[in-house]
Amino acid sequence: MSIPPPPGHQQPRDPFGPPPGDRPRGAPDHGLHSPYGPAGRPYGTPVSVNALAVAALVLGVLCFLPAAGLVLGLIALRQIRRSGQSGRGMAIAGSVLSSAGIALWAVVLSTGAASEVWEGFKDTARGNESLSLEKGDCFDAPGGLEGDTLDVDRVPCRGGHDGEVFAVVTLPGGPFPGDARITDIADEKCYALQDQYAMDTWAMPADVDVYYLMPSRESWRFGDRAITCLFGNTEAGAGLTGSLRGDPTTLDTHQVVFLSTANALDAALYEEPEKAPEEDLAAHRAWAAQVHDVLGEQIEALRGHPWPAGARTPVAGLVADLEDARTEWERASTAGDADTYQAHYDKAYGSVDGPATVTARKALGLAATPPAPGEGEREVSEAQV
Repeated sequence: MSIPPPPGHQQPRDPFGPPPGDRPRGAPDHGLHSPYGPAGRPYGTPVSVNALAVAALVLGVLCFLPAAGLVLGLIALRQIRRSGQSGRGMAIAGSVLSSAGIALWAVVLSTGAASEVWEGFKDTARGNESLSLEKGDCFDAPGGLEGDTLDVDRVPCRGGHDGEVFAVVTLPGGPFPGDARITDIADEKCYALQDQYAMDTWAMPADVDVYYLMPSRESWRFGDRAITCLFGNTEAGAGLTGSLRGDPTTLDTHQVVFLSTANALDAALYEEPEKAPEEDLAAHRAWAAQVHDVLGEQIEALRGHPWPAGARTPVAGLVADLEDARTEWERASTAGDADTYQAHYDKAYGSVDGPATVTARKALGLAATPPAPGEGEREVSEAQV
């Protein structure tokens, strides 16, 4: 009688070994093996790699979200022990690298280096905007204000510095317009904006010029569209000390009103025709008429403002002088010949920036020394980034 084999999986016979009955007692059964490996997985089945282990290694290498990399690495090790998957080495490496990354970030954040790194990244991405200059900033330029300026160091305005920004003009996008075109725009815009920042032209030092930083063809490719208008010293190696800012943020209301009227008149006078009256009398008469009209507006502004008690009489004296000047400009605008025009022109200018202006400025706490002839005609120097 034969005994049936026990239920369950049958052990296959080794085709190369002796029959079971012929195997010596105690000899190892090399021909018998289980068809299943660890965790019940058949032999020969490919072993999968744990996905969390891979993710932990990637995060650890990149030092990106190191805390997440450490957590994923620990979870991966637990899953690998249970499932028998591969990837244990990757999970360990990812956990170690992520731990190092956490320590590194702790040091960076505690020392403030993260902010510096981020600012450097932004500066590189923005091209010329790496200068990071805004209205009111004072700075030192290692290479000076002439020629190419590749970098600047922002410093407090109260101390010595190379330049002070009084305006930033943003150009439209599109192809690079060329150096000549950008220079023309800078000349036009910077001159128009300087008196909005430093309203008291009498307070401007004689050795200060208008400079500007403008985009180069190379920086334009990186998105640079800024013309930076600034004040700088005309003497090589010399700088500025203290801020030149004098606008509604630093002046009182009475000073702002007075300087606004004075600057409007200066702007009108600046438009004087280049040719002499003998060469183009018609242009000069038209210009005289414009000055007459501007004076009328400024006189009304001065009369309508409630001046403090100490400034009422001085301002009234100035208004009287401006009325006389306005009359002479009107006569110049209708002069029949160049000599007559010149006579009224001289009388009109004699009533501008005279003793009454000085007295009114003193009463309002403004600069009271008239600029020397030619000081108001500042030359523009340019620099490219």
